Amino acid sequence: MKDGKERKDVEIGREVDVVLKADQRTGRLTRGVVSRILTSSPHHPHGIKVMLEDGQVGRVQNIVGS
Repeated sequence: MKDGKERKDVEIGREVDVVLKADQRTGRLTRGVVSRILTSSPHHPHGIKVMLEDGQVGRVQNIVGS
């Protein structure tokens, strides 16, 4: 399973597990489908920031099915 730190691995329409800002302390993961990629750099050490289809924003921790 890819960890979501490389922008090239994150695709719109892909199912991912993200950590929401409110859950950063606990590390609780939320699963959803990417609607927008918000990080412009090719790599981010804490995960690429995305917006899910339901409007929630978080950093990708796992790319499901990869």
